[in-house]
Amino acid sequence: MIAIIDYGAGNMHSIEKALEYVGAQVQVTDNPAVVANARAVVLPGVGSGGTAMARMKERGLDDAIRLATQRGKPFLGICLGMQLLAEHHAEGEVDGLGLFHGTVRRIPHGPKVPHMGWNQVTPLREGLSIFADLPPDAYFYFAHSYYVEPQERQGVAAVTAYGSPFCSVIVAEHVWGTQFHPEKSGVAGLQLLKNFVKWVAQ
Repeated sequence: MIAIIDYGAGNMHSIEKALEYVGAQVQVTDNPAVVANARAVVLPGVGSGGTAMARMKERGLDDAIRLATQRGKPFLGICLGMQLLAEHHAEGEVDGLGLFHGTVRRIPHGPKVPHMGWNQVTPLREGLSIFADLPPDAYFYFAHSYYVEPQERQGVAAVTAYGSPFCSVIVAEHVWGTQFHPEKSGVAGLQLLKNFVKWVAQ
């Protein structure tokens, strides 16, 4: 069972249905015990960094996420869900989950902010299972005003150009993060979610 974390900040329906479509058994939950004991965890991204962290702390979900990753459970953070894995988020000036070294900053320049719509994702490393059966420079759907700036560049698995290149995929031990929304990204997004489900099964 894959736990989809519901911290009260948006509709979980699209990621729930997308994961079910690619063969996963899922449960949308705000119960820390369910999160800590799930086979894998997905943290979707809707809302502001400060509000999301406050809601997760109120429910004890922050500690449940740390416990799940410490136990080696596959973890996928999407959009804000990827940003919250960093140490600090500029939106609200709050501490994140600290699963990797880095900070989240507002997009400094670009055609316009927020960055909305389809854009290319360029992998920086070959052979990563997150990109299995995806074409190079596949397009995914973005909707964000902030981006992750990792301190350790080896975790950056892909970049996207918007004014200047930014980190759009992170791959670390037991953790995947995507700045885009795979559940809104058509065939490419479903393939990425299928890759996640395959990782969980293995």
